[in-house]
Amino acid sequence: MALTPIFRLFVLFLLLPALALADDIAGAKKRWSESPHGPMLERILPPTFEARQLPEPGSRGAQLTLQYCVQCHNLPNPAMHHAAKWRGIVERMVPRMQGKGNMGKLMFDMMVGVQAPTPEETKLIIGYLRKHAQKPLDPKKYPETFTPAGEPFRLACSQCHTLPDPQRHTAQEWPAVVARMQENMEWMNRVVGTQPVPGEPQLRVDAINAFLAKYARK
Repeated sequence: MALTPIFRLFVLFLLLPALALADDIAGAKKRWSESPHGPMLERILPPTFEARQLPEPGSRGAQLTLQYCVQCHNLPNPAMHHAAKWRGIVERMVPRMQGKGNMGKLMFDMMVGVQAPTPEETKLIIGYLRKHAQKPLDPKKYPETFTPAGEPFRLACSQCHTLPDPQRHTAQEWPAVVARMQENMEWMNRVVGTQPVPGEPQLRVDAINAFLAKYARK
């Protein structure tokens, strides 16, 4: 069925914000790739989280997170941190985007061409990240976390963030999440146990998945 001119205009009107945002991201990526500081910035966050995985991707908070955060590093997952931590992180990032970070002239040079969010946009970003932040595990609800059975899970996950509530995902979903976290740990040079060394902590993926599956969301 052919689309009427009015309907085509309506569809284009809906797509314009997404197209403009895609252009902004492409421009930021290009600037990043051409920067002499690009390799350092690339290592700040792992590249395993994509825009399509953002919760409520059509929301203003998600759009602002994409618009500003990818100017300097890979896209952060809101579940990287628990809600109480996000405000301080965002409020620390905004002065850096303004070229006022604690690295002096180097920070200023790194931020050439980077835009900082307005105070209102900053509030929206913080609210969005807090809304979809990691829900910390309640130790009273999962006492096994602090026994030998829960040790593989506890040691692995606490390297990067607060311990997640196992009911954040189903037993079927957790293996893919754990696999992505393993990639993140390799990127950030955390303990992954790919080359077992006597006396070194090991990443016991099977034990981690078994623990999470036991308490996962039904």
